[in-house]
Amino acid sequence: MDKLFDKLDKKIIVSVQASKGEPVYEDNCLISIIKSVISGGASGLRLAGAKSIRETKKFSNIPIIGITKPDPLPDNWKKIVYITPTFNEAEDLAKAGADIIAIDGTSRSRPEESLENLIYKIKKELNKPVMTDISTLEEGIKCAELGADIISTTLSGYTSYTLDKNNDEPDFELLETLVKNLDKPVILEGRIWTPKHVQQAFRLGAFSVVIGSAITRPQIITKRFTDSVKY
Repeated sequence: MDKLFDKLDKKIIVSVQASKGEPVYEDNCLISIIKSVISGGASGLRLAGAKSIRETKKFSNIPIIGITKPDPLPDNWKKIVYITPTFNEAEDLAKAGADIIAIDGTSRSRPEESLENLIYKIKKELNKPVMTDISTLEEGIKCAELGADIISTTLSGYTSYTLDKNNDEPDFELLETLVKNLDKPVILEGRIWTPKHVQQAFRLGAFSVVIGSAITRPQIITKRFTDSVKY
């Protein structure tokens, strides 16, 4: 695990995902984006679904953080756990070749096993490190106590009780408090748009930074520019 983490320490991880209906949803488009971000220097990937992981493993050994999530998201997504919520889904990701399994580590309602049991089984039965996506300091502390290997700010601003954080900036405050209170690697993820955001994250002690839409969703990138010139 140390060698795996060394590959990601103070590095950029790119989340390459798309939803049905998006122009880049087609397999060949996603794979082209994955190849592009690797050639651009990404040190790791965050991919949704076993299929994307298997396809990527055919041409690259870059570390992959694997997740599952429903598409489309349910209407009550702010109130429920939906990122890799079950062991069966985690097992599928591991079999596909995911190096790290990311799961929802929030305090929201869970569909099956407890968070503690899920973390334990992924580590014990799949022999994979666990990354927990959280939205508050308290959730991060609990996940660390339960054995999570990496804590990520992914869901800050995306739970019903953190919507006030959902602005155009990363949650640097959460990152800083997690780093000060935990002895685990802490990843900044969510609303990262500029190189200055990345630089600030590393100054605050981030282990890695995960960037998604700012790199991989052309329609969102374009809209940010077009919105800037509206009168």
